[in-house]
Amino acid sequence: MAEKKVYIGTGRRKTSVAKVRMTAGKGKITINGKDVNEYLPFPTLIMDLMQPLEVTGMKDKFDIVVDAYGGGFSGQAGATRLGIARALLEYDSPNDPQREDSFRKILKANGFITRDPRKKERKKYGLKKARRAPQFSKR
Repeated sequence: MAEKKVYIGTGRRKTSVAKVRMTAGKGKITINGKDVNEYLPFPTLIMDLMQPLEVTGMKDKFDIVVDAYGGGFSGQAGATRLGIARALLEYDSPNDPQREDSFRKILKANGFITRDPRKKERKKYGLKKARRAPQFSKR
């Protein structure tokens, strides 16, 4: 029996990390052993996670297994999206990246290759939060 080729991508967002493994299949997505619809509570997160597959036309061509940890649902969904985009780039790597229909050009135009650098700002001493100062009292 022939070994199925596995495409790997790692994605990060906020404090979340998602390790994505893509194999040829029917479009089943599993996150931490659960189906994506069962794991993520909001349909918007699922839609966001599927975008790289939809723009490249690979929605029903791969089975995806994700190990996600750290952060919350939003961070994990964003990390998974980046991981899927990177795995798609690995799948398309034998083809010329200068072609008009290359995955790299399609994903870059939609902003799926760039890692979102926004993180929570650290709390500073003398303040309640990162920038929130204590309430001022005149008397």
